[in-house]
Amino acid sequence: MSETVADPIEYFLEDVTHHGRNVRTHEAYRRVLTEFEAFLREERGVGPLEADYRDCMAWVHDIRGRHADSTVATYASYLNRFYSYIERVGRHDENPMSLVVEEMDESIETNPSRRDVSLPQMRAFVADITHPLHRAVVVTLLKTGIRSGELCNLELRDISLDAPGCEWQVRAQLSTRSQALYVTPEHTYGERSGGEERTASNKRKRETVIPVDDELETALLRWLAIRPDTTGPTEPLFVGTADRWGQRLTPDHVHYLVTDYAADAGWYRSGAGASENVTPHYFRHFFTTHMRDRTGDRGIVKYLRGDVADDVIDTYTHDWGDRIRETYLDHIYSIA
Repeated sequence: MSETVADPIEYFLEDVTHHGRNVRTHEAYRRVLTEFEAFLREERGVGPLEADYRDCMAWVHDIRGRHADSTVATYASYLNRFYSYIERVGRHDENPMSLVVEEMDESIETNPSRRDVSLPQMRAFVADITHPLHRAVVVTLLKTGIRSGELCNLELRDISLDAPGCEWQVRAQLSTRSQALYVTPEHTYGERSGGEERTASNKRKRETVIPVDDELETALLRWLAIRPDTTGPTEPLFVGTADRWGQRLTPDHVHYLVTDYAADAGWYRSGAGASENVTPHYFRHFFTTHMRDRTGDRGIVKYLRGDVADDVIDTYTHDWGDRIRETYLDHIYSIA
């Protein structure tokens, strides 16, 4: 930030004025951004230009306790526009709200149009990813439809693989199920779970057991062969291999991992929206669309996504070994 632009909020509000926004809109932006700045100073000890994804997510978590979902979505959109502008004019290296908005997209964009990526195009995209961690992350997202936060919260005990060297203790839910992945609804952003503070929430309504096919197992085995040793109360499945060596991945790491590859493929552009950009959440959309078309069974897809009610989940969990596993393995697309 240059010395001549000491207050980034005022700098942005000047632009709002120049673009002819009415007084009411201008004051709404001022109120939200001023409250955000006060929160940062008091709770996080940073200013708007030093804020990162976790700071923005903490603010969203804070206002959720005081406002309706629609208001939270509006306030988040204000902050996202602020950071998009500050990034565009070179006053900030990146928009820390982009991932937060992506995580909130069901509130902000209820049914956005998406880039149409064919299976052959997706296979070519995956083929270019050779780093074992990066490939395992992308293949897991594509093959399971889980959210990036849910991926980050996975632990070694949440995966059961039928291969030599994979005899670790798994959760009780996997004790009789090989080649399966378990997603719990328990983890919540900012709260301690398993002895550590979580950087993302698992937004599932109920626990889910997702089959693991041979392609996903192969990608996970390649990753586990080089996975760094970890320290701490848990055994994260996915950990850093660079600046966060051996530490659990966070949603912002997954976001930048995916969008770096997407940008190389021409599928991501800074400042573009969900209709153009391929992000981790795009893979959930890709999974949902293709599995609905292939299975013709919206109930099973809802179960796999983790957004079904008790009556549906009771039926499918009771019949997991037959209907869900066989349907999944018969219809899951090949990406390798």
